[in-house]
Amino acid sequence: MKTHIKKLKELHACHEAVEWAKQFETLQEVWDRCERGDWMLWLLGKLSGDSGSDSRKELVTIACKCARLALKHVPKGEKRPLKAIKTAEKWTRGKATLQQVRDAAAYAADAAYAAAAAYAAAAYAADAAAYAADAAYAAARSKTLKKCANIVRKHYPVIKL
Repeated sequence: MKTHIKKLKELHACHEAVEWAKQFETLQEVWDRCERGDWMLWLLGKLSGDSGSDSRKELVTIACKCARLALKHVPKGEKRPLKAIKTAEKWTRGKATLQQVRDAAAYAADAAYAAAAAYAAAAYAADAAAYAADAAYAAARSKTLKKCANIVRKHYPVIKL
């Protein structure tokens, strides 16, 4: 078994990521070709140390840059996701506590849940429209994940286990 595949399994990477990574010879090659910023952030999270460490703060800064890519999809007037991002950014500068970050994230999650519930209700009411919306969502998600992957690679060009 390839070393990078063994390590991904030890870290409990999702099956889809492990299967995708099998086509490459090294973890660096996986890293260089990955278009899933969420997978990359997950891996960095596993490798970045304790929650209060400087390396974790650097990772949170990058994650916030990625999260800002999704703000254009937040309904007008909904401020909770941006507040959560700003609170996390403040934490990286020592201007907020981890509890404040957790509270802001939980508050933002309520907004995401409400938006998802509204979307599900609309999809149920109009299957054809939902199919088009799902296709558009999938395309937008893929594009955003790719942008996120590029942001991550810009700050972490080399991955080390």
